Amino acid sequence: MFEFRVITIFPDMFESFREASLIGKAGSKGLLNVKLVDLRDFTDDRHRTVDDAPYGGGSGMVMKAEPILKALKKNTGCHRVLLTPQGTPLTQKIAHRLAGQSPLLLFCGRYEGVDERAREAFDEEISIGDFVLNGGEIAAMAVIEVISRLIPGVLGNAESIVEESFSLGTLEYPQYTRPEILNGASVPPVLLSGNHKRIQEWRRGQALLRTRDRRPDLFEKLEISRLDRTLIEQASKAEGE
Repeated sequence: MFEFRVITIFPDMFESFREASLIGKAGSKGLLNVKLVDLRDFTDDRHRTVDDAPYGGGSGMVMKAEPILKALKKNTGCHRVLLTPQGTPLTQKIAHRLAGQSPLLLFCGRYEGVDERAREAFDEEISIGDFVLNGGEIAAMAVIEVISRLIPGVLGNAESIVEESFSLGTLEYPQYTRPEILNGASVPPVLLSGNHKRIQEWRRGQALLRTRDRRPDLFEKLEISRLDRTLIEQASKAEGE
């Protein structure tokens, strides 16, 4: 069983999350467990204080080091991740690495951040994007979702993991389902052909074209073969028709 341990001051935010959809089903099957740890349980004052004003002045509050360090000391044997905008951007590659590190502890930062003396106790820092949230709870849920999909048995079709966006370094190709014609727009004929080789090539070309146009930063990192260039040209021509 893969175990997530989430340290947060808002454990109630996770109750419906860990019971719903694939996370809930995986939990009921014993494939994963999301354990919630209330940071306030590691405070000593009657107000259960986890924050204080920053030294040197400035706006906002800073999360105190003492409760954090006590919580980490109580939860040993984990790979400890601090969720913060200052962290390394989360990628599918990082998710694959973290999927092999159970129990995985996710700390949900709040306010203006954590006391620097507590930061040193974490194994790594991760960000889910170049934006600022009210706290790390939503980020923790995102990390759990990404990693849980990589745990054997969580997804019904393991092949879908390989074909998803970013798994092969590209965005995913366009998808279609019934009806065949909707408001005059038809499903590409190749997907109805039954020719698996042609379908595979069409999907590869579409994925490459979409990545080139929407995420040139990813496209530049790809090793493009001669066949890939032909598929891109075909996809581009079909798009212009």
